[in-house]
Amino acid sequence: MQTAVLSHHLSLKHPKSPAKVAGFRLSPVCVVAAPHQITHPLPPEKAEVFKSLEDWARRSVLPLLKPVEQCWQPQDLLPHPAPGPDGDAFEDQVRDLRVRTAGLPDEYFVVLVGDMITEEALPTYQSMINTLDAVRDETGCSSSAWAIWTRSWTAEENRHGDLLNKYLYLSGRVDMKMVEKTVQYLIGAGMDPGTDNNPYLGYVYTSFQERATSISHGNTARLAKEGGDPTLARVCGTIAADEKRHEKAYAMIVEKILEVDPTGAMLAIEDMMRKKISMPAHLMQDGRDRRLFDHFAAVAQKLGVYTANDYADILEFLVGRWKLEKMGGLKGEAGRAQEFVCELAGRIRKLQERAEERARRSGPYKVRFSWIYDRELTLR
Repeated sequence: MQTAVLSHHLSLKHPKSPAKVAGFRLSPVCVVAAPHQITHPLPPEKAEVFKSLEDWARRSVLPLLKPVEQCWQPQDLLPHPAPGPDGDAFEDQVRDLRVRTAGLPDEYFVVLVGDMITEEALPTYQSMINTLDAVRDETGCSSSAWAIWTRSWTAEENRHGDLLNKYLYLSGRVDMKMVEKTVQYLIGAGMDPGTDNNPYLGYVYTSFQERATSISHGNTARLAKEGGDPTLARVCGTIAADEKRHEKAYAMIVEKILEVDPTGAMLAIEDMMRKKISMPAHLMQDGRDRRLFDHFAAVAQKLGVYTANDYADILEFLVGRWKLEKMGGLKGEAGRAQEFVCELAGRIRKLQERAEERARRSGPYKVRFSWIYDRELTLR
């Protein structure tokens, strides 16, 4: 789930203080989400929406899951530890893996590690979804369609971090102890995506995040192929395909809510867009660098793995996917929300152009990353 954030909404900050424009805090790369600490009971009529949609979810959402026996597993894409008929083929496969990864730059490994750490913080994401009223898993093994989806989605996502973690370990290119410490810090810190305990907000967030994560993993696949590691390209591409399927499920849920409660759904989309979609790993740090997520995001922007333009592209895609511009009959607050959301991508692009110009004037700066044995990278 983003890369994933990283999943990944870029929240890069420059050493100079970000400007404030139109109610948003700007960095040189994009808009940054402010912290949110709000919970309130979901009104009964809103909770009833999800109760009424449970049969629909069972018929339409759960089939997007794959049976375990039809799923890929990390071992399918990793060197096999059992000795082969001609000796210890595992050692030969690891040597080949290290030769392939030797040609990839440090910047690439910073992004891949950030994506992996984002995936490894999966317990936080399941916990977040289980804060949402009306859809949470009340018992830990509830038979409701919403609970089954959350547990099974978590089980599918769990393979992503496992696969990337093992591949990075075998590559020998990263300091695994610092990576592992970062994972522990991140899970301990949690996340605050601004969804409160409201499933309307939660499913808007996950729709956006799954698409962002798919884009990020797809781009790491492209760069791995270009860098001479087709196996790593397959690893990242396989994860991206999972994220794409999960995005479809969450986008379908929001689409259905728009059908059943167009006013409530539109207001929820506006709410999340005003808060900004923050990456699930936005509280990432390694015990040394308190702005580690910002620096990781800067490298992702530099490589084109996930950029501020991708953020605007995702928003435009979802506006089209949900046919928000074509929705009629929305009045008052909902009508104003519709106008705001449909025009927002253009505003973000304009703000981004100004932020990039400020970053160019400020010049480059250097950051040491513990994940790559404290080597320095030049960022902007």
